[in-house]
Amino acid sequence: MSDDRSKAPLAVFDLDNTLADTTHRQEFLQRTPKDWNGFFSAAPQDPPAPEGIALVRERARECEIVYLTGRPERCRRDTLEWLAAQGLPEGRVYMRRDADRRPARFTKVEILRRLARTREVRVFVDDDELVCADARRAGFTVVRADWVTRSAEMKAAQEHEGRT
Repeated sequence: MSDDRSKAPLAVFDLDNTLADTTHRQEFLQRTPKDWNGFFSAAPQDPPAPEGIALVRERARECEIVYLTGRPERCRRDTLEWLAAQGLPEGRVYMRRDADRRPARFTKVEILRRLARTREVRVFVDDDELVCADARRAGFTVVRADWVTRSAEMKAAQEHEGRT
């Protein structure tokens, strides 16, 4: 890869259930009301998802890595520490504003379009079916991360509640 990373294509990766296995914290979403603070507070203990980790490392050989998550901005420090602890490539991290509850399929595709204005987005990797479908419709090459099992509550949180 060339030394000028500003011209390299981008590989954009989601975090939850793509690079990080959230199975252990999905229990926080099965409560009424959902315990969002508990859910996000447990994120630093997420084990890595081996398939996602391997893919991000593979893509880093030819692409600049960007992380695009539905996690709220208040989780930034924990998220950056988790990425570093996994030995993942450095990259910009785009997070949801704390009060933004729009579905991820809107927020993520909006950011992908913004990135694509100045750089080639070579691939986008995410576990959310609706996000993937909308990104494909917008013209992006998508890899659906189907290697971590999502609970029904996690699926609803991602696709309908604008929480992750």
